[in-house]
Amino acid sequence: MNELKLHLACDYLKQGKVIAYPTEAVWGLGCDPDNRAAVMRILRLKDREVEKGLILVAANMGQLAPLLQELNQNQLDKLQNSWPGPITWVIPDPKELIPAWIKGDHKSVAVRVSAHPVIRQLCLEFNGPIVSTSANKAGQPEIISRSILEEQFASSIDYIVAGELGGQSQVSEIRDIASGKVFRQ
Repeated sequence: MNELKLHLACDYLKQGKVIAYPTEAVWGLGCDPDNRAAVMRILRLKDREVEKGLILVAANMGQLAPLLQELNQNQLDKLQNSWPGPITWVIPDPKELIPAWIKGDHKSVAVRVSAHPVIRQLCLEFNGPIVSTSANKAGQPEIISRSILEEQFASSIDYIVAGELGGQSQVSEIRDIASGKVFRQ
């Protein structure tokens, strides 16, 4: 990825803007998770309810360290054995480190350490996790083509990060770290 374009994408994130970027399987929308207005904008673009919550992606486990402090060794081992990769884990947030506009109606937060090079570079440059949600209207098919992404969202987002999808055939699996329950396969 062009370093100048990466800096530009991160500048947009830091300014509270919404970007689109390639993920492991589909095009995603992202923003600064601490910027409530940016998160609300993504939810409006998707026609998604805040109560459902959103996923955060990170470049490495260190970017999620405050959340991971409450986990036991067995749970940490599960994360280390599956990351980086396409598994999103729902992790308790007893200290309420993550804002309600990310968690929705939940006391936990969905997080993933991505293996996708563009996402990893974005999170490293941004110096923390970013919001990751599929670039589609709620209930509509995920977008796997940049041309469809541009057709549906180019006029309503601030920047599209160039890159290829990661080759996964499905969006990330979502599992609960405490129970092992699978929410999405």
